[in-house]
Amino acid sequence: MQELLTVLAVAGPVASIGFAYIAFGRNKKKDDQQDGKQNGTVLTEIGYIKSGIDDIKRKQERQDEKQESQHIEVISRLTSVEASAKQAHKRIDRLEGSSE
Repeated sequence: MQELLTVLAVAGPVASIGFAYIAFGRNKKKDDQQDGKQNGTVLTEIGYIKSGIDDIKRKQERQDEKQESQHIEVISRLTSVEASAKQAHKRIDRLEGSSE
């Protein structure tokens, strides 16, 4: 009987250590899976953000190019108007000079 009690006294703590190790392993596996899912979600969101930023940059570059061409057009039209105004002033000056 004494031997049975000794075996049970030794087996109890050994079994509890074994069960604790098994439970730790299961929980670690679940934690690793959760961490993997969270990391995957974060990386996916970062990818979406990066993609959005790239789209915004492309749109801004196109708009900058469009604005630059519009500025060039406005400058050429302004130059044309200035030349036309200069010619009109010359004609007005000639008309005023001939009426005197």
